[in-house]
Amino acid sequence: MSGTAFAAAPKDKPDKKGILVVAFGTSMPDAKKAIDNLVDSTKKAFPDTEVRLAYTSNIIRRKIAKEQNVNIPTPTSALAQMNDEGFTHVYVMPMHIIPGEEYDDIAGLVNGVASVKGKYEFKELKLGRPYLSSAADCDLMADILMKRFAKDLAKKGTVIVLMGHGTPHHAANAMYSQLQLSLDKKAPGRFALGTVEAAPMIEDVIARLKRDKGVKTLVISPLMIVAGDHANNDLADKDDPESWYSQLKAAGYKDIKTFLVGLGEDADMARVYVSKIKDMMK
Repeated sequence: MSGTAFAAAPKDKPDKKGILVVAFGTSMPDAKKAIDNLVDSTKKAFPDTEVRLAYTSNIIRRKIAKEQNVNIPTPTSALAQMNDEGFTHVYVMPMHIIPGEEYDDIAGLVNGVASVKGKYEFKELKLGRPYLSSAADCDLMADILMKRFAKDLAKKGTVIVLMGHGTPHHAANAMYSQLQLSLDKKAPGRFALGTVEAAPMIEDVIARLKRDKGVKTLVISPLMIVAGDHANNDLADKDDPESWYSQLKAAGYKDIKTFLVGLGEDADMARVYVSKIKDMMK
């Protein structure tokens, strides 16, 4: 399923198409490179369509407004503004890895706006699917990750430890397990995937690593679009005994390298993002 269409609207409006890119957001300038890369790639792929950005995190939006004097809209206000400006066809593309709770919130908004009929109706409103929405998506992501860590995988005894966000009590969290299956199929024993807020957790990652006595080096990296707070603190903070870095050290792994770069900075991830927008537009 590439998207959900909601049709029919006032026929006197000339067609005006727009893409609304939706991210959780970040207030870290270096981390924002990942978001910028996906936005810029979208603009290059659709030069005749206006591309706009919205953040779902009110905390981040307010922090940016206060510290940088930049106002980034919520998805709600962005859609309202686009409607007010006469956009007739809007394609909403989130930057989520899995279709979890955050994605459900966006879907609820899009469904609500799509239910409006008459003067304020969009002719077409579609919502794209996140990166991991099927087993095939997981296989593709596994290929991207193998290419991303090719130099590390070339060294015997090196395992890539990935931290996803996770979404508790939600069926979509199973996509992480599906991705682990895809990684195991393509590179047996070379990846260990866990999440911050759901299963599998760091304890599961350590148990997985302990099954292989040949592990010498770990490369820890976020399985997230942006390498923001979770990556810098929950994953790699050497001074926090609760961080993954510290827990892995305590488990006996002394050679731990960090790769704190958001997936959004990856050219292959940008290509997949654009392809999902094209699928949605069909």
